[in-house]
Amino acid sequence: MTENEISFKIRGCIYTVYKALGPGLYESVYEKALITELSKQGLNVRSQVPITAVYEGVDLGEAFRLDLLIEDKVIVEIKSIETLLPVHHKQLITYLRLTELKLGILVNFNTADINQGIIRKVNNL
Repeated sequence: MTENEISFKIRGCIYTVYKALGPGLYESVYEKALITELSKQGLNVRSQVPITAVYEGVDLGEAFRLDLLIEDKVIVEIKSIETLLPVHHKQLITYLRLTELKLGILVNFNTADINQGIIRKVNNL
């Protein structure tokens, strides 16, 4: 499956979760629900994936954790906050660059319109 095909399925699962749960819950609740929906779609999902960083040849150890990694190709970063800030977008772009993945989805479930809460970020596409 391509990143775009995976992304299409992810968006559908996000809509399903949002429709069932609505806004205002903890990120961990949305993460578990999204894992359930993605798995039902037959997608390989890993959560809280530790990623190490290397700086000038030195292993810095675990630098961050991906909320979700789908099919080892697409990162999903989950938020449940009042407003996404520029740093949240930059964070996902950094994750993409350091993992050398091409596509990430930033989703904020704490919104009145989930369409406004889903943002695609790309790395070298």
